[in-house]
Amino acid sequence: MGETLRCELVSCETVYELAYDLARKVRVSGFAPDLVVAIARGGFTPARVLCDVLGIFNLTSIRVVHYRAPAATRPVAVLYPLCMPIEGQRVLVVDDVNDSGDTLRAARIHLESLAPAQLRTAVLHEKVGSNVRADFAAGTVLGWRWLVYPWAVVEDVGGFLRRMDPPPADAADADRRLREGYGLGLPPGQLERLLALVGETRGR
Repeated sequence: MGETLRCELVSCETVYELAYDLARKVRVSGFAPDLVVAIARGGFTPARVLCDVLGIFNLTSIRVVHYRAPAATRPVAVLYPLCMPIEGQRVLVVDDVNDSGDTLRAARIHLESLAPAQLRTAVLHEKVGSNVRADFAAGTVLGWRWLVYPWAVVEDVGGFLRRMDPPPADAADADRRLREGYGLGLPPGQLERLLALVGETRGR
């Protein structure tokens, strides 16, 4: 059947539910951030929503690179460091998922070198196998699976489609192979747009 990878498509509704729960946990802890730092790229949307729910307007980002493609690793590195002073500030670092813990570790080491007063980390999902725990996590993933968030559908599912050999014959074939190989089902319109995009990039 070809490549198989256990995946879960996370809905927009679930993202908001998790963000509200995350905000509640931050409030209950008594931690009051002065600044939110999103880990690019997955942390952009969760950080923005969390800022809105917590009433925080100071939002910036760093980029920590870990994955070359879904479930394919390379050494962790902070590619785009923070370019503003955070000395003496209370900082909340936000990402979508804490998988291995390596991304959070790299972000923490980098940001702690800038002397914040306090530093906490928050994620929508945390996998039980992570070797570094986030301070705040809305959801726990017990059995390993690759989480596909709304903002990563083009990258992740598009990557799955590009690696299909032979390429899908049509949308029905792509749908069948995504369900069999990855446990993923996309709305027909979204799948057709992805197939068109994949076809364009293959032709370049």
